[in-house]
Amino acid sequence: MTILTLIEHEQGAIDPQTLSMLTAARGLAQEQGWPIHAVLIGADVAGLADGLGDYGVTAVHLIEQDNLDAYAPAAWAACVVEVMGAEKPTAVIGTGTERSNEVMAHIAARADLPFAANCLEIQPDEDAWFVTRVRWGGTLREEARLYGSPKLLTIAALGIEPEPEPGGAPEIISVVPDLSDDDLLVRVVSRIEPEREGISLTDAPVVVSGGRGVGSAEGFAVLEELAGLLNGAVGCSRVVTNNGWRPHAEQVGQTGARVAPELYIACGISGASQHMSGCAGAKHILAINNDPEAPILMKADTAVIGDLHEVIPAIIAEIRK
Repeated sequence: MTILTLIEHEQGAIDPQTLSMLTAARGLAQEQGWPIHAVLIGADVAGLADGLGDYGVTAVHLIEQDNLDAYAPAAWAACVVEVMGAEKPTAVIGTGTERSNEVMAHIAARADLPFAANCLEIQPDEDAWFVTRVRWGGTLREEARLYGSPKLLTIAALGIEPEPEPGGAPEIISVVPDLSDDDLLVRVVSRIEPEREGISLTDAPVVVSGGRGVGSAEGFAVLEELAGLLNGAVGCSRVVTNNGWRPHAEQVGQTGARVAPELYIACGISGASQHMSGCAGAKHILAINNDPEAPILMKADTAVIGDLHEVIPAIIAEIRK
């Protein structure tokens, strides 16, 4: 009775959302008395295994090959399926990210098993597991029964704080997968980093985000000033990127970045469900809007009804004092 977890990593570091997933998986494993294993795939990634013991991982199935130096969804799935055949886990769990969901979908197709994505709650049972998961960009919660063996699912880890606990070094189990050329047909071949200054959107403790109500590209200057004072980053809604006011890299929402800052300041944003799915992990939401009927006010912890071009300068003035 083992939980097998999929480890996402990028540029020599484990993805923070994967650590959140491991925190949730550890809670489930402790409740059931099950050990946690991990599958770590890549080239020269052995060093990433050391810290996994602090998240309850007792064994790491290490798959290191030069041709796995970049993300390749079908190849990753083939590696996990091979480990599944050897270990016969009770469940295989990934993170509710685009990459893990893609890999898990490949695994489900290869193993002919059902797959539940973006789960919030998990209740194991002998036959079917009861899960509550996010649907339709975060606007719905679905209660479902997950059948099959092993259970395949991902955890919507955004908003779960990674909580390491001192643990021993996990056992390393080297695996040499049998991969075909077809498995490596789709893979990342290069990276083009966006030009960025200061803290990144997904790492910022404060995000100051603007929508249609900002009015223009020039209107974002005051948002940039506020974000700078709060050691934060500037985000925006989809309509802003569609209008060419800000780059797509700053878009928050279902088709943009998903963020989980301590404070999300939404300026002139109506609060469409697609946008709210991107900031649902925020600890606190402050909405500044001149429309008292804006949907975002139902989600905000605090709201200021007024013209953002008057409210934000007033906030900046008080901070500077």
